[in-house]
Amino acid sequence: MKITDHIKNAKGKTLFSFELLPPLKGQSIQGIYDAIDPLMEFKPPFIDVTYHREDYIYKQHESGLLEKVSYRKRPGTVAICASIMNRYNVDAVPHLICGGFTKEETENTLIDLQFLGIDNVLVLRGDARHADSGFIPTPGGHAYATELLEQVANMNNGVYLHEDYDTAYKTKFCIGVAGYPEKHFEAPNMKTDFGFLKKKVEMGAEFIVTQMFFDNSKYVEFVALCRENGINVPIIPGLKPITSSKQLISLPKIFHIDLPEDLSEAVQKCKSEKEVREVGIEHMIAQCKELMKVGAPVLHFYTMSNPGPTKRIAEAIF
Repeated sequence: MKITDHIKNAKGKTLFSFELLPPLKGQSIQGIYDAIDPLMEFKPPFIDVTYHREDYIYKQHESGLLEKVSYRKRPGTVAICASIMNRYNVDAVPHLICGGFTKEETENTLIDLQFLGIDNVLVLRGDARHADSGFIPTPGGHAYATELLEQVANMNNGVYLHEDYDTAYKTKFCIGVAGYPEKHFEAPNMKTDFGFLKKKVEMGAEFIVTQMFFDNSKYVEFVALCRENGINVPIIPGLKPITSSKQLISLPKIFHIDLPEDLSEAVQKCKSEKEVREVGIEHMIAQCKELMKVGAPVLHFYTMSNPGPTKRIAEAIF
């Protein structure tokens, strides 16, 4: 079922969903099940699974020369989605990213997803490789999320890369995109950022999932600005509780977000990491209750495949 249909069928009730990381290469699917099982009592209608591009390692030969080798640290997104749907009878939402994939590889992935009965995809540009200072497109792939979105939308209209329009089968993907309540860090200003977001909706995006945030006023303002700019699709807040004191530095650095003063001060007063987790969970519980009051259609948790904190939060609000 499409994400948009899940939201319509809820008739104003806030839904619960979460995102998972594929296990590291060589690990089994059991790790995914262990991350999902504790959260199923909250009846998520869908579960996201991230996609990860290749990265590089350098192998030193006996001669002393270094060889640059491409590898994928977390493969298996398509297979994981199929397994989730089969085991739990919920919709799996795979991420699609630009980096690390050619257009042909993307088309083949979409064909596999359609074959498996997967109705939703979340279209993202994706992150830069760790060794790169900025995002570098894969040769033969897409440079921007709008280009990737266009490819998915084209397939929904029966337009494939190398097939005749009259004979190609139309896919039926419900397309989601990312939204940034505090502005994408590469956008010069919020107006420009909204311009790109509106373009994605006009191209066929049917729902938005936000970057994490810790101040609900950012979400409320973002939704209001979206509506004022003619963006009327569901806007799903992305959420992640603070679980470590190190995140006071790492989250703003990596995700370009602000942390409220009261939250950061409370974390700094903690005498142990256990106290930090309690502060983070309590803050997120309050945040979620407020979001439900303002009509958030879904509370979507970035679990990092660690269900414990999310379970505590869901127990308090659902």
